[in-house]
Amino acid sequence: MARHLETFRLIEDVARAGSIRKAADDLNITSSALNRRIQRFEDEFGAQVFERLPRGVRLNAAGELLVQHYRMQRSDFDRVQRQVSDLSGVRRGHVSIACSQALQPYFLPRQIARYRADHPGVTFSVYVRDRMAAERELVTFSSDLALVFEPLYLADFEVLASVPQPVYAMMAKDHPLAAKPVVRLRDCLAHPHVVPTAPIGVRHLLDLATQRMSEGLKPVVECDSFELARHYVLEEGAIGFQIPIGLKPEDAGDLAMRPVSERDVAAGHLLLGQMRRRVLPVASARFAVQLTTALAEMETMLLTQGTPAS
Repeated sequence: MARHLETFRLIEDVARAGSIRKAADDLNITSSALNRRIQRFEDEFGAQVFERLPRGVRLNAAGELLVQHYRMQRSDFDRVQRQVSDLSGVRRGHVSIACSQALQPYFLPRQIARYRADHPGVTFSVYVRDRMAAERELVTFSSDLALVFEPLYLADFEVLASVPQPVYAMMAKDHPLAAKPVVRLRDCLAHPHVVPTAPIGVRHLLDLATQRMSEGLKPVVECDSFELARHYVLEEGAIGFQIPIGLKPEDAGDLAMRPVSERDVAAGHLLLGQMRRRVLPVASARFAVQLTTALAEMETMLLTQGTPAS
């Protein structure tokens, strides 16, 4: 199978481009040469791997199996290379992680910098994904780890760590609700409010909560950016929603954060996971251990300190 690795890569490139001609242009080869290469492989393989369409191609069932096998083989080979490098003392490697948006501003940058201080030869790829897409990254071997809030499907998701995350309301410091240590959801919704879009875990929890209420969400702004929501609440005196790991209380500025009563909105769970039964590369496995420890420390801090200071 090793002699076909280059062909597997070409097949994956074509599948990604959706067209032999476009893939050939990207690879700087002729489309006829690329097509012949694929046809020779299909003849030897004994089955076609692409469905030919009027305006391109797409993988058929056999092709999907083949590409999945290639990705698994490539992942295993990369893992062995990294283990050998680690044994030789080079300590190089690469960690790819798919994460919910709330992990992007504070938690992951701090954790990556901490890891690279001890292992400067390790590089990282971070992909911000919603809760469904993050799990798909694991299945396709596009990411080694996923750190996602309220994931949807857990069939192929091996949980390495789980921490509760209550929903917090974001508002200006001079907002009337900022005087309360804990806010009720009904009071929040009485003011203009900004909510995440449906694929985001916080929105899922808000939707579940409002199903039990006479009035549902009526956002003035719906967006897939917590950063936009964070700034917009200061512009209109509105209410936004976030989880603690996405907040930085010590640098809140004009922003106040208050927990929404769990009588109204149940806490969700932030899960760190990997593809079930996959043996992770050394660097990714070690980073997972670091993340597990950091999440446990964060949970303890949240329990002991309660509401972030504003």
